[in-house]
Amino acid sequence: MIFGGAMAIFEGIAAIAEDDLFLVTRHYVFDFSLAGWGWVHLILGILIVLAGCAVLGGALWARFFGVFVAGLGAIANFLWVPYYPLWALALVAINIFIVWALCTGMHREAHHGQMA
Repeated sequence: MIFGGAMAIFEGIAAIAEDDLFLVTRHYVFDFSLAGWGWVHLILGILIVLAGCAVLGGALWARFFGVFVAGLGAIANFLWVPYYPLWALALVAINIFIVWALCTGMHREAHHGQMA
């Protein structure tokens, strides 16, 4: 989670700085400014990193919060595909993996707790 969040933070910073790296498309349904998308990714990245640190600390609430923000991150990066496709698809995959890992961990812990 920390790695995926850090990647989203870097993506947001690059978009806010209006780097020449991004392709700006016309007539896109979710037409925010590049800086607007940058702030979305920066804030989500910070939240994902904070949730990752809390998960490492063992907080149960952090798993639920992590699933929520990683899901939002996957959706945001899916909507980001027209601007930087390879990076966006990589982050969609990472965020889906984060959701899967957090949900699988909760399932294993719940199953292990019932047997004890």
